[in-house]
Amino acid sequence: MKHSALEPADADSRAMTATASDSPLRSLRGMKWLVALAAAVLLAAVWMATFWTIRASALESLESEGLAAAQSRALTLESILDRQGAVVAILSDDASVKEILRGGAPGNRDALSAKLERLRAATQSTVLYLLDRTGRTVAASNWNRADSFVGHDYSFRDYFRRADPTAMEFALGTVSGQPGLYLSHDVRDGGMVLGVVVVKVEFSTLEAAWALSPNATHVTEADGRVIITTDAARRFTITPAPPRDNLPIALPVRGTGWTVTMYVPTAKARQTAVYGAGAAMLAMVLLMAVADQARRSRRRAVRKAEADRAYRSELERAVAERTRDLSDEMRERQAAQARLSQMQADLVQANKLATMGQITAGVAHEINQPLAAIRLLAENGQAMDPGGPAGDNLSRIARMTDRIGQITGQLRSFARKATGDVGPVPLRTVVESSLLLTAGRRKDNDIPVHLPRIPDDLAVIGEQVRLEQIVVNLLTNAFEAQEGRADPWVRIAVAADPAFVTLTVADNGPGLSGQVRDQLFAPFATSKAQGLGLGLVISRDIARDLGGDLTADAAGTGPGATFRVTLRRAP
Repeated sequence: MKHSALEPADADSRAMTATASDSPLRSLRGMKWLVALAAAVLLAAVWMATFWTIRASALESLESEGLAAAQSRALTLESILDRQGAVVAILSDDASVKEILRGGAPGNRDALSAKLERLRAATQSTVLYLLDRTGRTVAASNWNRADSFVGHDYSFRDYFRRADPTAMEFALGTVSGQPGLYLSHDVRDGGMVLGVVVVKVEFSTLEAAWALSPNATHVTEADGRVIITTDAARRFTITPAPPRDNLPIALPVRGTGWTVTMYVPTAKARQTAVYGAGAAMLAMVLLMAVADQARRSRRRAVRKAEADRAYRSELERAVAERTRDLSDEMRERQAAQARLSQMQADLVQANKLATMGQITAGVAHEINQPLAAIRLLAENGQAMDPGGPAGDNLSRIARMTDRIGQITGQLRSFARKATGDVGPVPLRTVVESSLLLTAGRRKDNDIPVHLPRIPDDLAVIGEQVRLEQIVVNLLTNAFEAQEGRADPWVRIAVAADPAFVTLTVADNGPGLSGQVRDQLFAPFATSKAQGLGLGLVISRDIARDLGGDLTADAAGTGPGATFRVTLRRAP
């Protein structure tokens, strides 16, 4: 009876013991799930924060690079348009052109066509041709080809009907069938219009060069119609929507109403952000693994300490053995402390290197922005004065910026143009910049330059790059005129009244003969063996376009030659 009565009691006891032991186990499992969930949330947060931070930085870098590239493409277009606009403007005042339009001898038309052919090759245009007042072609640079424009009637073209005095039209050629820009300028005899001179410029070479870049580019007119593009299927359509995962950068083309729009792919920024976030998450996983290993080591150390205490308690009577064991443990602890100190020092050094890496990346990023500006200004200088005395220096600057760009590109993973806006420009800055650009020629011939004191607040109405083009041209002519002289000098003077400022550049060269002075501002008239005779003509056109003028003093008014640039004074 007792045995059977005790059995239920023993069963209940075992059930209670099992329940009590399961409760801590379930609690431990619940804690592990909570820790794992917290770790997952932390890793996700680190990944997201790192991804968006790196992506924003990469997009900013792509935008900076894209802006520099778009500015370069807009500058290239402006340079082409300025050069071709100057050609038709100069031809509109050419005596042989006017003679043909007045009804000159028919035999002279072939001579004029041959002249236009030479100018076309020199100015890199597609076709140069002359229309009479009815719109019929009387001379053309392709006069001796099967597709000659001579005799064709273009009175229906907008560039003929709207030439007052200039006009421009982008259209398909009726003879060639090729798209291109037509720039025109009327030819006048007093108040009477004799005809129109036209230049056609095709941009297929420019489009092919742009197409080598991954950045799709479109040039649109004011109404949104695409005229120049790296995708021929888009030509003459309305501006397309920006492609997905592309950053659009739009810049105006000075004096045209055109807009250059370049699309920079952003996939690289996303890829960089994904890699960076993955690296950060991996680092976090490693850090958590190290922390878990440290926790396990501490638990092992606790268990080891408990075992040591039990061991010492059991071997208390064995003093010698216990002392020996304690000595061994002390040496082990000292070695562990030394290792810990070394690990701490290594972590501090790693943190320093990580910080230095961030600083280096930031410095590389900051260098790229002024570096892009230096390269852009160098290319701008080359475009404004191709083949000029500063060309070698500008080429070297461009090459050195490439080299610096390569170095900074190894430190991180991944880029001012003149806007064309006319406004107040400090005259002193223009003069100093021009002297810097011509320093090489001046030093080669050891020519002193006498400078006046130019007030800092003396400003003129213009654009710095174009004003520097005028002054650089005058200084270059002055330095070239005195090569080989025993006592060369150049004197710069400034005179100002409430409305205008006059900048005078005088030299001690041989001066201007009567014949040279009569043709000084005539197109293509030059006394230099390698000159085109356009430097002073273009400089005078720039000065007049800014509301001023460029003149030369009469022979005999002083030693050498004296040129005066008159510009509007800024209020």
